[in-house]
Amino acid sequence: MSDTVMNQSIDSVMKTYQRFPVTLVKGKGSYVWDDKENKYLDYTSGIATCNLGHVPENVHQKLSEQLEKLWHCSNLYEIPSQNQLAGLLTENSCLDQVFFCNSGAEANEAAIKLAKKYAKDKGHPERTEIVTFQQSFHGRTGITMAATAQEKIHHGFTPLTQGFRYLPYNDLSSLEQVHNGSTTAVLLELVQGEGGVNAADSEWINKLAEICKEADILLMIDEVQTGMGRTGTLFAYEQYGIEPDVLTLAKGLGSGFPIGAMLAKEEAGASLQPGTHGSTFGGNPLAASAGIATIETILKEDILSKVKTNSEWLKQQLEAIMQEHDAIKDVRGTGFIIGVEFDSEAASYIQAFREKRVLVLSAGANVLRILPPLTTTKRELEDFILLFKEVMTEGGNKS
Repeated sequence: MSDTVMNQSIDSVMKTYQRFPVTLVKGKGSYVWDDKENKYLDYTSGIATCNLGHVPENVHQKLSEQLEKLWHCSNLYEIPSQNQLAGLLTENSCLDQVFFCNSGAEANEAAIKLAKKYAKDKGHPERTEIVTFQQSFHGRTGITMAATAQEKIHHGFTPLTQGFRYLPYNDLSSLEQVHNGSTTAVLLELVQGEGGVNAADSEWINKLAEICKEADILLMIDEVQTGMGRTGTLFAYEQYGIEPDVLTLAKGLGSGFPIGAMLAKEEAGASLQPGTHGSTFGGNPLAASAGIATIETILKEDILSKVKTNSEWLKQQLEAIMQEHDAIKDVRGTGFIIGVEFDSEAASYIQAFREKRVLVLSAGANVLRILPPLTTTKRELEDFILLFKEVMTEGGNKS
């Protein structure tokens, strides 16, 4: 393709992303290559999506086999791979039923619809509100944008969809406001990714779960970014000793192939009956095959224990660097979702890493977000730390 045609093609894409000046054309494992054959260590994982690295062999093989059989069929028929994937998800969680869709926002929309219907089915038509938390992120559709308690996401799109009430995150004193007579559900992330890599406090989340259980308020956990092993367990909720009534997934579920899922306990899931919700592409044979291979690989190859060990080492190294540079204010996170907070905007650090052929992200203005593939090696982590030290020495130290 000529440069002229390429530029015309780029101009045809709606400007909804502030793109970095890199054109990626190939990926394998922890690395990606651009159109100039430059090799980058990808510690964004497609924003916590390529959890097994790029083009993982088991998923590639499963998709190749399915491509020879059937790509798509309507959800009006039984889909064996969808049933198998649902079984894997319920067998390895505390949930009983699964609705498949195509993205995290769709999974959260399904959860929101279920919560509204659940209240009506339980004889509580007055329960019309869903509680979410400040600095949350649940998607960019009209409804999930309204569920997201960040003004910068709302800007330009008011009036917002009604029915959401925002409370402070990790604030014990605010929990008394959860059950006000109009609340049908609570929706939250256990690690706020886009909001700054903020992990839920154990005492706070357990108290919240207790309030929800006593008042028959659905506890809905958004694990779109934390699910599928990113925090060191298959699902982040397992580390808190709680059981959600509803769980949402996407990103890492398909290793980069578009798929989302809403899981629910049987009592809650019963509110969605034929005709109440649906998805043309949700859980089709290709997407489900990718999900099956992804989960089986995570469980069978002892990846979770490696995440715990390697992420602990990485965090310790970053904390040691923090002690040497006043520009770093905090290192936080769980497993392989780590945030490094600076005393200035993270953009300059992201650029410095990119110039050293490492890809990282922001999580708010001042937080650098590090999302390695779960399969990253100790050698790759060591290389990353060496480069991190270089970035700080060459210009990151603002003291």
